[in-house]
Amino acid sequence: MNTVVLPILASALSAGLLWKGSEWVVDSAVRIANRFNMSDMAIGLTVVAIGTSAPEFAVTVNAALRGLPDISVSNVVGSNIFNLGFILGGCAAIRTIATTPTIVWRDGIFLLAMSCTLGLFLLDLTLSPGEGLVLFSTLIVYIAYLFLKKSHTPKVAEGRPATWKDIPLLALGLAGVVGGGHLLVWSASSLARGLGFSEWVIGVTIVAAGTSAPEFATSLTAAVKGRHAISIGNLIGSDLYNLLGVLGLAGMLGPLSIDPAGLTSLWLLVAVVLLVVIFMYTGFRVSRAEGFVLIGINLIRWVLDFSAKG
Repeated sequence: MNTVVLPILASALSAGLLWKGSEWVVDSAVRIANRFNMSDMAIGLTVVAIGTSAPEFAVTVNAALRGLPDISVSNVVGSNIFNLGFILGGCAAIRTIATTPTIVWRDGIFLLAMSCTLGLFLLDLTLSPGEGLVLFSTLIVYIAYLFLKKSHTPKVAEGRPATWKDIPLLALGLAGVVGGGHLLVWSASSLARGLGFSEWVIGVTIVAAGTSAPEFATSLTAAVKGRHAISIGNLIGSDLYNLLGVLGLAGMLGPLSIDPAGLTSLWLLVAVVLLVVIFMYTGFRVSRAEGFVLIGINLIRWVLDFSAKG
């Protein structure tokens, strides 16, 4: 019984740490970013995206160091599908999300290209340190480009201004995220063995959903408040950081080998990204109907993943 109960309790605790820790990371980071007059889109694609990607970073790198490559890679693939399928779809289903040509042609197409690149890298079921370096280096170039070519989206300064308290709050948030990530890897791998599911299936569903909780909270709040640039910028930015930064760094730590079944989820990710880019381009918005389509795809994917138990 303990083989199931303890991992479940650990999962609950890790979810709390990840959620609250990421909330502190995002809140303090946004206040600091506003101090430097960054726009909504710039904040969404950089500071907020990095903050909400902290759980994926903690879980993926932790799993890579512990020799659990399936959890490491599947967490990134699953989180990216979850971000665009359930979270973007859910936000759009509640309120139509407005987009811009910049989001479509610069960020959306770039995400599609990088998703395809990862698919090509993993055709041999292994992400080598060299390929990880290519992904990570591409992220550095992308961030440099964003900062050099400033967005013309007007910035929105809300809430209290940044103070010295935001620095320790940021540190505490990161500590909570790292601790929660460690617990989530342990509980997920234990559940995989205890319930008979493969680590890939657990990683691409349960772990991915857990580490996407900060993206969900941030994007939903931003969408409800009409801050579409932060909402969609956070999701696209998070997916890019997951693919290039998180998985790139994990790959650099050593070769990551994945289950052959993982390629199906990977190419589904490419298809979902392509569909999202098309949705963002048509009318430069993601409508409520399109949101429900994205949610449906995510739910079907979960059913197929769990039925393939592996």
